[in-house]
Amino acid sequence: MSDPIAEGRAGSAHVDDQPRPGRWLALSVLVLAVLLVGVDATVLGLATPFLSEDLKPSGTQLLWIGDIYSFVIAGLLVSMGSLGDRIGRKKLLLIGSVAFGALSVLAAYATSPSMMIIARGLQGVAGATLMPSTLALIRNLFHDPKERSLAIGIWGAMASAGTAVGPVLGGFLLGHFWWGSVFLINLPVMALLVVVGAKVIPESRNPDPGPWDVPSVVLSLVGIVGVVYAIKEAAVHGFRWDIGPAAVVGVLALLLFVRRQHTLASPLLNMRLFQHRGFSGAVLADLLTILGLSGLVFFLSQFLQMVQMRSPFNAGLVELPAAVGAVGAGLAAGWVARRLSVRLVVAGGLAVVGLSLAGCTALHADTGTLALCVILFVVGVGAGFAFTVTADVILSSVPKEEAGSASAVSETAYELGAALGIALLGSIVTSMYQGFTVPAGVPEHAAEAARSSLGGAVDAAAHLPAEQGAALLKAAQDSFVNGVDTAAGLGAVVLLGAAVAAWFLLRGQTLADSAEPQPAPEAETAPVAGSGSTAGGPTGHP
Repeated sequence: MSDPIAEGRAGSAHVDDQPRPGRWLALSVLVLAVLLVGVDATVLGLATPFLSEDLKPSGTQLLWIGDIYSFVIAGLLVSMGSLGDRIGRKKLLLIGSVAFGALSVLAAYATSPSMMIIARGLQGVAGATLMPSTLALIRNLFHDPKERSLAIGIWGAMASAGTAVGPVLGGFLLGHFWWGSVFLINLPVMALLVVVGAKVIPESRNPDPGPWDVPSVVLSLVGIVGVVYAIKEAAVHGFRWDIGPAAVVGVLALLLFVRRQHTLASPLLNMRLFQHRGFSGAVLADLLTILGLSGLVFFLSQFLQMVQMRSPFNAGLVELPAAVGAVGAGLAAGWVARRLSVRLVVAGGLAVVGLSLAGCTALHADTGTLALCVILFVVGVGAGFAFTVTADVILSSVPKEEAGSASAVSETAYELGAALGIALLGSIVTSMYQGFTVPAGVPEHAAEAARSSLGGAVDAAAHLPAEQGAALLKAAQDSFVNGVDTAAGLGAVVLLGAAVAAWFLLRGQTLADSAEPQPAPEAETAPVAGSGSTAGGPTGHP
């Protein structure tokens, strides 16, 4: 039985698989985009209080300012990955970079909540072009599997660094400039990416892509946005009248999307990719890992700033060891996976993260900086190993022509995992928090504000007499920490479950040691690089 992923490689027969000159310089440009997307995903949270004071958004508008960026990115990743395969990944990356920079200016100088929502939504459209394009271009820049593993490690390290640097950089900027500065930092990076990238990044595309199916694009967008919206809104606000219909519409759209892909000669997403056990196992591992981690990531900043009362800059510094661990592990992941095994590195990395989350169940207000840094460093190491190797598996399991679509599937799993994690774990933290006992004598309006959120408790306590305010804040903080401890425990269970799943699903999966073989023009069933027990061997099929 031939491997379904390997079919259709005839078009790549004449591709030059010799090492590309300047590929490392091109990689340095590509990771700028990854770094920027990571920074942009976390920096806005710190600016929200300043933005709220200036633009005066309503509660609903403030939620849309925070969420629409991730909604749009999640909904368009698959479509943009497929579009890059068709029109050229370099072209899409440069167009998206220019648009991202221009829209950053629009967001920085927004004069109303509506203008900010529109700017963030359009930034999401531009951001959806960046991540799949960068990973797919790495697949085409580096034909030698060992070099590609290192390149993917650098790519993942910069994504981790961007997420961690965001709070630190944001804290610095907000301490010296106005809130719009967190958007304007995008401009010099994007300018450098476009000017240098236009010269050093080679173009790559699917030589025979077929048409870009617009109905599939619409179904993908409606489906992902509907599901992610329903999950996030239910987690934050409980079940409202619009959440059920949004979930139903989203699921139906996704079912129609999958059905349509099976009927198209040139589908937006080749569903046969999921028949490859290594590909499906890596995607599932990513989704479960983010689901389990998101509870810690989502609430950690609140814990550091509103329980331990650290400044945003100080909180960002405490979170940095996670990025340091992820960077080091990412760079070494390919080398280690070749000397041990793919499933041992991925399952072991996930197990390490799970055990670290189990350690977080003992967090309390007096937990020391050193203990937090050690836990976060170990989390970063485990995640760095797991994510880097799964990204390598995903890319090496597909033909180069479909690298954009495959990368987009990986990124979509990340977004869905984050939404599910925040919904499931977030609802637990919220329900446990809101049930805390308000000290006697606290006015009703202050009690309601405190129960709404931990931020509300901090603000309410500041307007009460010192002793009464301290008692209210202590009760709220204790309840919040109990919720975070519980979420960390459940996250640990999810991560350990993901480790077990990875151990079985990635059985027999290896990373190739030499460049993938050049198929003959008529060889439509060439072996898939990285899926066998020897370099490019055909074992490990479903």
